[in-house]
Amino acid sequence: MPKIFTMFSSFSMASLALPGMSGFVAEVLVFLGIITSQKYLLMPKIAITFVMAIGMILTPIYLLSMSRQIFYGYKLFNTPNSYVFDSGPRELFVSISIFIPVIGIGMYPDFVLSLSVDKVEGILSNYFYR
Repeated sequence: MPKIFTMFSSFSMASLALPGMSGFVAEVLVFLGIITSQKYLLMPKIAITFVMAIGMILTPIYLLSMSRQIFYGYKLFNTPNSYVFDSGPRELFVSISIFIPVIGIGMYPDFVLSLSVDKVEGILSNYFYR
């Protein structure tokens, strides 16, 4: 199942926040928001960043072990996988149609972020200027 494994691994890497994929943009925005916020003191910023760093360490462990168990199985069972087929054109089309926005948002996040600028400014103006 090389095609399914490639697409599954690519989506796993996107959720790991690799640069050039949509998860990276989200992680950077969250980190910059916490670090540059004047609402929190230094110690809560350090604690929140520490917790986020632990999450960034545990996520690859979880995703890689999940991928290993899904595609290679447990060592306890020695059954042939002759009933498993690779993806056809329909599955590839759906996977690629989902994967293109993941890469697109990672390469050019302003396209998506510009859609929410007015709403975010409205929320911030209500929050800070009461």
